[in-house]
Amino acid sequence: MLSFTEENYLKAVYHLSDDGTKAVLTNELAEAMNTKAASATDMIKKLSVKAMISYEKYYGVNITPKGKTEALLVIRKHRLWETFLVQKLGFTWDEVHEVAEQLEHIHSIPLINKLDEFLGFPKVDPHGDPIPDSKGRLKVLPQVALDQLQHGYDGVIMAVKDSDSNLLKYLDKIGAHPGKKIKIISKEEYDGSLEVLIESSKAFLSKEVSKNILVSE
Repeated sequence: MLSFTEENYLKAVYHLSDDGTKAVLTNELAEAMNTKAASATDMIKKLSVKAMISYEKYYGVNITPKGKTEALLVIRKHRLWETFLVQKLGFTWDEVHEVAEQLEHIHSIPLINKLDEFLGFPKVDPHGDPIPDSKGRLKVLPQVALDQLQHGYDGVIMAVKDSDSNLLKYLDKIGAHPGKKIKIISKEEYDGSLEVLIESSKAFLSKEVSKNILVSE
């Protein structure tokens, strides 16, 4: 059984490695965990002993199949708890991340499977992120950041990349939620800002905001 901190590090390695497809540098991991490189190195050693990751000096950290399974379990718990907090307890989507960060470390698998069943086996969380199923399978649909697209794009918001509460409050204000239709009316060449139509309402998005909105390809 992994500790609270070990699970957090393992989850960070998984995300930084683009779902296990590339190596993660020690400094990169330390920055993500807001700690010193020496502390990250110590944790790398612990996770290596538990066969959760493999590490080669100068080449970085790779998550192992065992580590990927554990990371996806933590992610599954986090996203199910976020869904529960929004759907059943009335939390807003900008409030749930920190609470779910605590709840994701509950180790009872039967509880998590019952929670999944109670929620009706949701496929995505309130931010549009896919929820791994009980076997650790994660279905990711093709999506692209809105800032990469041009005038005339017409599609659907799939997810929000950043969980920053201020961003989520702003998106809530303009109605930019996963599942909503969005169309680019114009794009400024100078700064990449967008004028968009979300359902039937106009909105203006900075490049910083639009790069965090993931839409269907």
